[in-house]
Amino acid sequence: MDRNQAVGLMLFAAVLLVYSIFFATTPEPLPVEEVKTEQVQTVQEETAQSLEAAPSVESDSIQDIIAQRQFGAFAAMTKGTAEDVILENDKMIVTFSTKGAEITKVELKEYKTWDQKPLIVLDESSSDLSYNIKTDKGDFSLNQFFFNPTLSTTEIDGEEASILTFTAQSGNGRITRTYTLKNGEFVLAKNLEFVGLNANLTDSNVQILWDDRLQRQEEDIEESRRKTNVNFFTAAGSHDDLSLTSSSDDAEVKEPIKWVSFSQRFFTSGIIADKAFSSAVLNQVTPEDTLSIKNMKASLVLPLENGKADLSYYFGPNSYKGLKKVTEGFEKNVDMGYVFVSWVNKYIIVNLFEFLEKYFNNYGIIIILIVLIIKLALFPLTYKSYTGMAKMRVIKPEIDELKEKYGDDPTKMQQEQMKLFGQLGVSPISGCLPMLFQMPFLFAMFFFFPNAIELRQESFLWAHDLSTYDAFIRLPFTIPFYGAHVSLFTLLMTVSQIAYTHFNNQLTAQTGPMKNLGYIMPVIFMFVLNSFPAALSFYYFVSNMVTFGQQALIKLFVDDTKIREKIEENKKKNVNKKKSKFQQKLEDAMKAADANKKKKD
Repeated sequence: MDRNQAVGLMLFAAVLLVYSIFFATTPEPLPVEEVKTEQVQTVQEETAQSLEAAPSVESDSIQDIIAQRQFGAFAAMTKGTAEDVILENDKMIVTFSTKGAEITKVELKEYKTWDQKPLIVLDESSSDLSYNIKTDKGDFSLNQFFFNPTLSTTEIDGEEASILTFTAQSGNGRITRTYTLKNGEFVLAKNLEFVGLNANLTDSNVQILWDDRLQRQEEDIEESRRKTNVNFFTAAGSHDDLSLTSSSDDAEVKEPIKWVSFSQRFFTSGIIADKAFSSAVLNQVTPEDTLSIKNMKASLVLPLENGKADLSYYFGPNSYKGLKKVTEGFEKNVDMGYVFVSWVNKYIIVNLFEFLEKYFNNYGIIIILIVLIIKLALFPLTYKSYTGMAKMRVIKPEIDELKEKYGDDPTKMQQEQMKLFGQLGVSPISGCLPMLFQMPFLFAMFFFFPNAIELRQESFLWAHDLSTYDAFIRLPFTIPFYGAHVSLFTLLMTVSQIAYTHFNNQLTAQTGPMKNLGYIMPVIFMFVLNSFPAALSFYYFVSNMVTFGQQALIKLFVDDTKIREKIEENKKKNVNKKKSKFQQKLEDAMKAADANKKKKD
């Protein structure tokens, strides 16, 4: 740098210095700071957003990778939100969850519990229902997947039906669960279908696991437990069940099964295969310290055909005629009694009850009418029984003579009695046989009334519910085998039965141990029936009173003098009458028995 340049640079610096000191204004710092702050805030916000976004993207990516590794082709089905979806008709309300597309609650509209709360036959808090599949990634429950619901309506067999379709999609594969509920029915039809997933399923079966802790619905919890058990029906047409009385029972059924039900006293939950379940493992346990009736489990193997399976559920009342319409053998959920009495209930009482319900809404009146109709139909047998007993009463002097003469020789006594009966034209079973024919009607009621849902929560006189005992008096203590209450209908039945026995003993001139037994039996039945439904005791009471009336009427037309005259005529006719083949065989049998006894002695 030369001298001139150096001098010029110095002068320029001097000018700038003088200008900055004397002429230039001082700039305010605030605007500069505001700009800087705004810029910093913007940068900070953008940075924060970036920082927030970065973990989210990373987390989703990791979750997708984990889901893909764990569920494979089913991974996309594991994402979603659980929501409730309702399907209903005029009979029930069924609630589903979009997570699993499974039933979570079933409420019956027409019924209430004993304490007048909504009657729930299935609830997710006490019931677990799961469909499990085997895949190339392991075993999964459909309850792990999320489904999208679609609700529509259509007409089936002239009835409006609601259709709820759940679909879980993953790529080209999907699972569809379709439920159909017709109006006026307690049956929920179901279709299960796997599409585009056959390569991922390692087993062509679906395992259904149903664990249900049945909740209390009736006031008498002990009676409810006695009437609750697991029923099942095989594809071959055979019905079986788990024990009603044991505290626990189980069964492994290896043959095809048509249906399985958890049957309570008045309501049943059942699952029915369109074709058959290939096998089943069943179990029931009576809990000790809970209010649940029984804990029941069923493990069913449902075969898939081309990835499809059809089945249905039943959630409803134990109405015999209603259950009969559901599927083959389903009416077995109602106990109609043993073979020799069940025909009375199935073909007579059920239809008679249904007919009378059309004209009367008071079930006490219906019971009275049933008694009158049955007694009228059986009147010819009652009449024959009465006349048979009258004949035995008339010939009692002759029988007493034989007892005095052959009392020490029972075999000879029996032989002479048979000979006397033949001469007099009297049959010793003529009074008993007609009564025997009436026994099925008497015992049929023992099974019908405790299981008749028609009587549930129906009142009559002082009985608030004919389906349970009428606690006329509550006792401050418990009487063994009797209970802590007094059933007035049972007391009336007992008194009427004792009176009837007294009348009968006079009619037949009954003596000895049999006479006392007739008075003891009504007292025993009083203990047995004290906790049975009031309807049963009321039926037996009315039946006894009608029988009194019938016998009083018959007595007006049956004259002992005329019977005696008829017997004397027979005696003259049969003086030289040969023994019948039956009498001869009977006499030979008695002689042989007497001979064997003497040999042993």
